[in-house]
Amino acid sequence: MNRLHRLAAAALLAVSLAALPVGTVHAQPGTAARAEQSAFDRRAGQLVALFEGRVPYADYFAPSFRAAIPEARFREISENLVGQYGKPVAVKRATSDDGQSGTILLRFERGTATMRLDVGPAPEALVLGLRVTGFVAANDSIAAVAAEIAALPGDTGFLVAEVDGDNIRQIAGSGADRPFAVGSIFKLYVLDELAAQVAAGKRHWDDVAPLAHPSFSSAATANWPLNTPVTLQTLANWMISVSDNGAADTLIHLLGRETIEARMRAAGNSAPARNTPFLTTVEAFALKGNNFADLRSAFLSGNEAEQRKIVDDNADRFTLANVDGVSFEGKPRFIDSLEWFASPMDVARAFADLRARGSAPTMAALAINNGVGPAAAADWSYLGYKGGSELGVVSMSLLGQRKADGKWFVVTASWNNAALDLDGNKFAGLVTRLLALAAKEGVTPSAPPPAP
Repeated sequence: MNRLHRLAAAALLAVSLAALPVGTVHAQPGTAARAEQSAFDRRAGQLVALFEGRVPYADYFAPSFRAAIPEARFREISENLVGQYGKPVAVKRATSDDGQSGTILLRFERGTATMRLDVGPAPEALVLGLRVTGFVAANDSIAAVAAEIAALPGDTGFLVAEVDGDNIRQIAGSGADRPFAVGSIFKLYVLDELAAQVAAGKRHWDDVAPLAHPSFSSAATANWPLNTPVTLQTLANWMISVSDNGAADTLIHLLGRETIEARMRAAGNSAPARNTPFLTTVEAFALKGNNFADLRSAFLSGNEAEQRKIVDDNADRFTLANVDGVSFEGKPRFIDSLEWFASPMDVARAFADLRARGSAPTMAALAINNGVGPAAAADWSYLGYKGGSELGVVSMSLLGQRKADGKWFVVTASWNNAALDLDGNKFAGLVTRLLALAAKEGVTPSAPPPAP
């Protein structure tokens, strides 16, 4: 079932691998002995070989590091860096004041990473910490990233835009008005409706509700007892930060399917009929799976009223226990018809609507997991994130306030392919590069906004 879980995007989109800390363990205190200084230099000099796999992982890192960052995870991070910036070329500079800890500039084919390296004591001198603290791409441009996104196999679209109130001014984009399957990005509309009901006094963030609708890919609530009481703010935080599907489904049932549909339309979704009825994650899983193939055919051929009747009449059957998970281990399934859809511009409008509410809990929920890690977020005084994925679908969307001038921007992109799974690491790298380019002072809209 782990492939099915990718709909929540937590596994893929909860962190950016472009500037992710690959270790946070600090070096042990010690003297600045010459041997330890030589050990620091030696470990720094092995970095290129480490990234290329020519230095065994267990021979380079201390047990504490290996426990925190398993080798498979480290290789995933390494592959993403290479995918974004090319192969590592050489250590440009390595400096240490005490012979154990220091800073390294590692040059890649298309940029330079700044890294913190902490080395343990002799005789092993194993690495206790390795952390990417920054990355400068060489001669990057929005046009270059746009070309790489366009070259991906399948259908792609992206938008970089300045947001000023409800005005969305495009800086760059392709397919910005085209609806894409976006996976868990639909949860922005659920959050928007929750915030609206709180603002209207209908609900409160500290209201308690039972966790009544378990689902797959529930990173926070998996295996929790049914009807565990939790606050609405907790549900919102889980739904956004780790894309918890059980939290999302609980909120959809609580807030009301039709009220969320109305909020989606009010927020400016350009193809609301494709998301109506607004399915819970379990309902979508059930209709995609083999256990309900007969109902799937009827649902896809039916009008809105007929579709609502199928969902309502089978409420007691569309449950986690009845979903056929085996169906989701192969190729993408029905991503053109049984999904949630939004264009890049729709996502920008949803973010603008959320920001306009002036709700601190709402903005905080979006910023718990900024999607790109601390180094990529360094140029932003605020950075909120939501992503979504399943087989054949990957989307990333960010709302940020630029430190340089206080302006607000949306960076969002989607990639669909109904025939094969996608390289999420590569896509995350492209979106992170767009974010870095948008952070540059002087980036301003160069084209009129697309028509809503």
